[in-house]
Amino acid sequence: MMNRKTYVTAFCGVAVAMSIVLGIVTSALKIPLYLDTLGTVLAAVLFGPAAGVIVGALSNIITGLIYSVRDIPFCLVNMAVGLVTGPVCRRFQFNLLTALLLGLALSFICPAIGTPIGIFVYGGLNGSFSDVLVMALVKGGQSIFQASFLRNVASNFVDKIGTCIVAYALLKAMPARFLGKENA
Repeated sequence: MMNRKTYVTAFCGVAVAMSIVLGIVTSALKIPLYLDTLGTVLAAVLFGPAAGVIVGALSNIITGLIYSVRDIPFCLVNMAVGLVTGPVCRRFQFNLLTALLLGLALSFICPAIGTPIGIFVYGGLNGSFSDVLVMALVKGGQSIFQASFLRNVASNFVDKIGTCIVAYALLKAMPARFLGKENA
C-alpha cells in the first residue's frame, strides 16, 4: 500500500468530492437526506478531527464557490461535524449505536451553529417549503431564531442520523485495505 500520508490525502480528496456531489444531487432531487457531510464523517471516523475539519471546510468552500459565496460561512457547520465526530470515534468504536447517537447529537449541534449563520446571511429563511413553518411560528410568537432552529433540527434529525448510518454501512462494507488498516 502507498504511504499513509498519500493515502490519507487521496481519501480526503475523494471524501470532499463525495460530499460535494451528494450535496448537489440530493439538493436537486429535494431529498431530505442531504448527505453533504458524509465525506466529513468518513474522514473524521478514519483519520480524526483534523481530517474531518479539513474535508468539511473544503467541501463547503468549493460548493460555495460553485453556487453562491454566501453559502461559504456554513463551512463552520461542516467543520463542526468533523470536530465532533473525530474525538467521539477515537473514544468509542464507530458501530451502529455510536452512529445513531452521534447523528442525534449532530442534529442539534449543527443547527445551533447554522441557524445564526442562516439568519445573518438569509434572514432565517432557506427558500424551501419549510419557510411556511418558520413564518407560522414567527407569527405565533416565536423569535426568528427559535422558529428557524426548530425547522433546522427537524431536517437535521433525518439528515445527520441518516448520514451517520450510511457512513457506518459504508465503512462496514469496505475491505480493510481501503480503510488504511492493511499496514497501519
